[in-house]
Amino acid sequence: MVSASVALLFSAAAVVPAVAQSGPPGSVLFADRELTALTDLFAERLLVADKVAAAKYGTARPIDDPARERKILDDVADRAVGLGLDPDVVVAVFGDQIEANKVVQRGLYARWDAHPDERPTQRPDLDKDIRPALDRITTQLLGTLAATEDVRSSPSCEVRLYGAAARSAYGHELDVLHLKGMGRALPSACAPENDQAIPRT
Repeated sequence: MVSASVALLFSAAAVVPAVAQSGPPGSVLFADRELTALTDLFAERLLVADKVAAAKYGTARPIDDPARERKILDDVADRAVGLGLDPDVVVAVFGDQIEANKVVQRGLYARWDAHPDERPTQRPDLDKDIRPALDRITTQLLGTLAATEDVRSSPSCEVRLYGAAARSAYGHELDVLHLKGMGRALPSACAPENDQAIPRT
């Protein structure tokens, strides 16, 4: 069953094409370029999950990798301090990105199990090709979290974030599985003191 937050994202993504054609320049979907920069990075990371899944599928490497995940979260917590960000907030945001990535991986595994003809024909190199791309996105995400700190603390963060996420979903042509991943990527993006924070999926 799709959670309420993901269902809302589905609805928002569905109206973005029409709004992009006819919406007024001052509308929410046009106003939040900063948050769209953030959700664009969420979308990019979700699309890298396809390559992660292709690299791991049919091998002994599990989708869940607690040691690797802990290393990533410890690293971003350390780097957050230098950017003047709350490490706990940053860890929560990146924890959501990791879980969103796994939503996509599990969905692809299920698809490939059911439809062997759709399985990837090439196996990307996880260490040489994929992790450098993820590291680049991590650096960009940290900078964007710092740049959006004020808007993420605003009472209107939730609705603005959904608008931004819908624009990113449309722009990156996310399918249903990746839309579910995007829904899972969003919960911690708004500051915790924001009363309208997005519920976790």
